[in-house]
Amino acid sequence: MLRHTGVDLMPSDRVADRYGELLTTGDPVAERFVAEIYHGDLGPVAGRAMLERALDEGIEAVPDAPESMRALVADFDTLPDWADPELIEAGAAVWRRWGYALGGVGNAGTMDTYTEGSLAVPLSLSGGYAGERALHRYLETSRWWIEVSRPGAITRRGSRARAITMHVRVMHVSVRAGVRSHGEWDDERWGLPISQSEMMLTLLGGSVGPALGLYGLGIVTSKAEIEASLHFNRYLGYLLGVRVDDIYPSTIADGLRLLYLFDASRSHDSGPVGAELVESFVPGFAPRGDAGLRDRLRAHFHLHLQSGYARLFMLPWNRRRYRVPVGWFGVGLLMAQLPIRILAEIGRRLVPGVDERLQQSSVRRWERWHEWQSERPAEFDVSAGLRR
Repeated sequence: MLRHTGVDLMPSDRVADRYGELLTTGDPVAERFVAEIYHGDLGPVAGRAMLERALDEGIEAVPDAPESMRALVADFDTLPDWADPELIEAGAAVWRRWGYALGGVGNAGTMDTYTEGSLAVPLSLSGGYAGERALHRYLETSRWWIEVSRPGAITRRGSRARAITMHVRVMHVSVRAGVRSHGEWDDERWGLPISQSEMMLTLLGGSVGPALGLYGLGIVTSKAEIEASLHFNRYLGYLLGVRVDDIYPSTIADGLRLLYLFDASRSHDSGPVGAELVESFVPGFAPRGDAGLRDRLRAHFHLHLQSGYARLFMLPWNRRRYRVPVGWFGVGLLMAQLPIRILAEIGRRLVPGVDERLQQSSVRRWERWHEWQSERPAEFDVSAGLRR
């Protein structure tokens, strides 16, 4: 690659070494809170209610809040020195433009990572993306994507976006504790479940990865917009307890180097656990047995779209490991949208106001799909135990 393009995909030794160290690092501030409150005498229901009040009204509204909660809320509410609210908002606008496509590309890329036991085992044990629950967890994640990308929402105190983000952070910590104590987890081989390094990869899966992948579908994200999405994801990561400032990429090239580092260091050790996760996801979009004709047709449309995303954005040699729909009809559906998307990209760059209207239209379609697809509200519940 270096010889042909002048770009070296390998990160520096310092970054590679630090990436390895962060595979054994978690979120000590939130871990202390979860251990004391959610896994302590108060319990998850009362603990969640107390935390929600602190998020909605401020920590002053909870005079009996324990010190671990005060520390967590203070950490969450502190705007880091590097954070630029205007750049964060520019990155949120990128997600609004991508809309539904963010989930399609992002989850195809996520399925591609299920070759790795360190990623697949926690998801399998928690049950979120396994079997019949796969679609519901995807809908929960989509709800989070929609809320955090609303204009100004992620930096506004008391917003739903921030409340959901805190619940996701607490859920990660609770799952980490449960998985680490489970007999299927191997500290020596995998480090820490939901580690800092692995959480950072999800941030790249919401920025550099989709941005470059969506070029082929006619969604053209400029260099400045990709860098804004990196900044936006860095701030989302901060709220989620990700502390990787010394290696978090500020450029597209550095983001690609970290993605390449992950790919080059794969172990392919997830076995049947990874297969279950991959093979559960796309079929989850199939129509329900009691669906009427219109809903069945709509479900088949989304089933084919997700199959198309998987066909395009899973690495072929990884995809061949699993029994997944062939996806060519879905690829055709995605390609059919190409002319409209190219015209939209030209229009938003030439005509004032078009970009904002495109964002609004994209989010409306995203929300209509989400409302139609959802059987129950997103919960982000940490009280459920592991499924085995």
